[in-house]
Amino acid sequence: MLALSVLLLVAVLVCAVVRPWGWPEAVVAVPAAIVVVVAGVLPVEHAVDEAVRLGPVIGFLAAILVLAQLCDDEGLFHACGTWMARASGGRPRTLLGGVFVTASVTTAVLSLDATVVLLTPVVFATAAQLGVRPKPHVYACTHLSNSASLLLPVSNLTNLLAFASSGLSFTRFAALMALPWVVAIGVEYLVFRRFFRTDLDAPVHAPLAQPAPELPVFALTVVGLTLVGFVVASATGVDPAWAACAGAVVMAVRALALRRTTVTKVVKATSLPFLAFVLGLGIVVRAVVDNGLDDLLRHAIPDGTGLLALLGVAAVAAVLANVINNLPAVLVLLPLVAPFGPGVVLAVLLGVNLGPNLTYAGSLATLLWRRIVHDHDTEVNLGEFTKLGLLAVPATLVGAVVALWASLRLIGG
Repeated sequence: MLALSVLLLVAVLVCAVVRPWGWPEAVVAVPAAIVVVVAGVLPVEHAVDEAVRLGPVIGFLAAILVLAQLCDDEGLFHACGTWMARASGGRPRTLLGGVFVTASVTTAVLSLDATVVLLTPVVFATAAQLGVRPKPHVYACTHLSNSASLLLPVSNLTNLLAFASSGLSFTRFAALMALPWVVAIGVEYLVFRRFFRTDLDAPVHAPLAQPAPELPVFALTVVGLTLVGFVVASATGVDPAWAACAGAVVMAVRALALRRTTVTKVVKATSLPFLAFVLGLGIVVRAVVDNGLDDLLRHAIPDGTGLLALLGVAAVAAVLANVINNLPAVLVLLPLVAPFGPGVVLAVLLGVNLGPNLTYAGSLATLLWRRIVHDHDTEVNLGEFTKLGLLAVPATLVGAVVALWASLRLIGG
C-alpha cells in the first residue's frame, strides 16, 4: 500500500514539475486520488475527511486569486511598477530595495501567487524602462514569494493549513511571525546585495522620465477592508475564506458593471485546474501518511519546544519540502507536530516556506516563476539558482527560527 501511494505521489509531483505536453497539474493528481480510493489504499471516509479539511483552504485560494487578478485589472501592479521606477531614480541598488518592499507586501497581503504571476512581469518591464539588468530584481520575486509569505495566515496555502492546525487567532499568528518575517527578508536582502553585486554595479542606460503613478483607490480600499475582514473573521470564529470571498465579490461586481471583465475571465482567474490539483494532491498525500510515512518522520522530528528543537523541526521541514515539494511536506508534517503546540507548527512553516528557495521543485510558485521568466526570453541558470539558494536558505532559516523562538518567549505560543 505504501509503495503504491508513494509511486502515485511521485507521478503527481513529476507531472507538476514537468507538465508534459502542457498538461495542467490536475491531469495526473485527480486520477491518482481516485486510484488510491478505488484500490483501497485510502478508505473512502478518510478521503472525504481530507476533502472537507481542505475545502475552506481551496475556497480561500480561489477567492484570493480572483481578488489579485481584479486588482491587477484596476492597475494596482502597474502603479507599483511606476512607484518603483520613480523611487529608484535609475539606481539598481535602490530599485532592488523597492522590489523587496513591493514584493514583500504583495506576498503578505495578496499571497505569493500574486507576486509570481502579476508582479514579476511588472518588474521585467520596470527594469527595461530604467535600463538596468533585470536578473537581481526578477530573482527577488521568486525568493520573496516564498520567504515573504511568513507573515499572515493568508499569505500562502501552506500558511492556511498551518493556521488551521495551530489553534492561533489571526492576529496572534501575525504577531508571532512578524519578527521572523522581518529577519528573513532582511537576511535575504543582504545576500542579494552581495550575490548580485556585479549586476547591481553595471552601467545604467539613461532611464526614461517616469510619470506620477495613478493610485487605484478603489482596489486599495477593498484590499484594506479585506484585511480587516480577516482579523474580524478570526476573532469571531468565521473562516477567513468568507472575508476573501467578500472582497473578490465586491471587486468582481464593480468590474462587471464597468465592463472591465467578464464572467468567463472571473471564473478563469480562480484557476480551477490548480484547485483540483490541490485537492487531489491532498488525498494522495493522506494515503502516503496513513500507510507509514508518518511513522518514519515521527522518529526524525526532534522532541521539545526549545531553540535546538525548533531548528531541527524547521530543518526537517525544509529538506522534505525540497524532496516532495512544500505543499505535500506541510500536509505530511502538520498532523505529527500539532500535538507539540503552535510554536512547533510555526517552525514547520518556516521550513516549508524558506526551504523551497533552494531548488526549482521546492515550491509550485518557483515552478510557475520559471515559466514566466522563460516567456520573457530569459533562461534561469540552474547552477546560479542553486548557489544563491545555498547562501540564502540556511541564513534565512536560522535567523527566522531564532526570531520565532524569541517571539514565543516574548509573546507566548
